[in-house]
Amino acid sequence: MSGFPLAGSEIAAGTLIDNRYIIQKLLGQGGLGRTYLAFDTRRFNEACVLKEFAPIGTGESGIEKCRNLFKREAKILHQLEHPQIPRFLACFEGEGRLFLVQEYVDGKTYSALLRERQQQDKVFTENEVIEWLNKLLPILEYIHEHNIIHRDISPDNIMLPSGKDLPVLIDFGVGKQIADFNDSSNGEQVTFVGKMSLVGKVGYAPREQISIGMCSPSSDLYALGVTAVVLLTGRDPSFLMDQYSLEWKWRLYASVRDGFAQILDKMLIDIPKNRYQSASEVIQHLEQIEAPQSNNLPKTEINLPYSLLPKYDTLSDNLSVQLPPQIPNTSWQRPLISTQLDNTLYSTFSSTIGNTSNTSNNAQNNFNDNDNKNQITRLPSLDVEFIERCELSLAYYIGPMANLIIEEVLAENPDISHYHFIQLLSREITDSRDAIEFSRKLLG
Repeated sequence: MSGFPLAGSEIAAGTLIDNRYIIQKLLGQGGLGRTYLAFDTRRFNEACVLKEFAPIGTGESGIEKCRNLFKREAKILHQLEHPQIPRFLACFEGEGRLFLVQEYVDGKTYSALLRERQQQDKVFTENEVIEWLNKLLPILEYIHEHNIIHRDISPDNIMLPSGKDLPVLIDFGVGKQIADFNDSSNGEQVTFVGKMSLVGKVGYAPREQISIGMCSPSSDLYALGVTAVVLLTGRDPSFLMDQYSLEWKWRLYASVRDGFAQILDKMLIDIPKNRYQSASEVIQHLEQIEAPQSNNLPKTEINLPYSLLPKYDTLSDNLSVQLPPQIPNTSWQRPLISTQLDNTLYSTFSSTIGNTSNTSNNAQNNFNDNDNKNQITRLPSLDVEFIERCELSLAYYIGPMANLIIEEVLAENPDISHYHFIQLLSREITDSRDAIEFSRKLLG
């Protein structure tokens, strides 16, 4: 690699990498490195994408972590064989740099395709977006079956190859393999990636992913839903959501059938538990939508010009995107749960850990309920791992406010016991069956 530039600087066109890949041009640059178009001299100068590991603004302590993220992308791509996912070709290291090679997709991103339409005062039609979803959802179904969550779905990461009609999902650089939350029998596929690993595009990623790092298959479905309404409206997500109520208002800028709108609304629900849980669910509901009878519909419902819609913003004006303000704690009214539920929580707790909290006097085997509860309150204080598990599980039922609720409970009860902590958290869940399920999951 004669004339190879110093690590950290851009590689010039014409540079030979690993005695095999000739750099043609820079395609893009992100937080973890640069992406180049290159020719593979050992495959008849076939075009390929060369990703170079070159993190920006990362200190020595963070270099290894970024390197692991980059290698993880290689591992993820190596597992996947799907016609709508770029093929992984190689991964190698040289001259102090790490490189990943994958199939080159010659085409345009849906961001570029949308901008082209906006220049003609057009957006994607309802039928086009339905067909687009039907072509993309099987990809999500495939990666989720392989326990992989993309976590960065947006118009920038979906491409339409030239001369083809099947969209391609690209950039698995922040893909996350699912870690079972409790055990292999747990029905909810969720993973906690840690507060220092929060990734995803603001506006597209759901709040639980941005705020507490929780991701699941429903997180990808949420981001796909946001992308769909952006294609339908030509508006940035920040202008499709009410900044005070945090409710989606995308229907104001698009004219679609109610059945399809309901599907999109369910994909965009804030609380993960209430969204679609799998791509197959969305596919089934899309199949139930009847084909529109254009002769019976008013023309304004299918031919409304883009120029007549309110022009608050376009996708290209997303540099001024601001996060919506947090909902103050005073807006939350905590539901009460019944005494029967309290007793259920207590029975669950005492049957799992109550017997392990023995005092020096082993002869006391027949305490009354009050004695048992006093015994429980003397358990050791809560550890960080247990609190994170509680936060992750609570967020599944009530959404990102779980973080604030837990902080408030801990601030008001610094020496709280495991049982009392879970008892207070369960009262935030309106459905009593869900509250019992929540407690059993954490105390079982």
